[in-house]
Amino acid sequence: MHAHELVLKTAVASIVVIVTNVIGNYALTVGMRQVGVVETWSPVPYIEAFAHPWVGIGVAFMLAWLISRLILLSWADLSYVLPVTSFSYALSALAGALYLHEKVTERDWAGVALITAGVALVALTFPETTEITEEK
Repeated sequence: MHAHELVLKTAVASIVVIVTNVIGNYALTVGMRQVGVVETWSPVPYIEAFAHPWVGIGVAFMLAWLISRLILLSWADLSYVLPVTSFSYALSALAGALYLHEKVTERDWAGVALITAGVALVALTFPETTEITEEK
């Protein structure tokens, strides 16, 4: 595989991992807020929550997140994947503030800015440290 192919497919896969994570967590939050507070340690109410449409959508996106993350980890270094895909934390905070009307403090936004700066620094590195060999 050529280096530019690896960079391109890693960028696309990283975006898929980030987007599926944000949408999945958003949908799970919406669904569980509609299900309501579960005040028991019994697994039954949580299993019943799977029947809620938003929870189902969230689970589907989280499954897509897991699969896309596995794919990404199959060719990119963990030390690259984790920092780059952590941009989903920043987008989740933004989604929480905009769409779920959660209070995000100035200190929280400062943390989001630090995460974003770290993502930018790591994104400038090559996604794999092992030697790339041409396939025959």
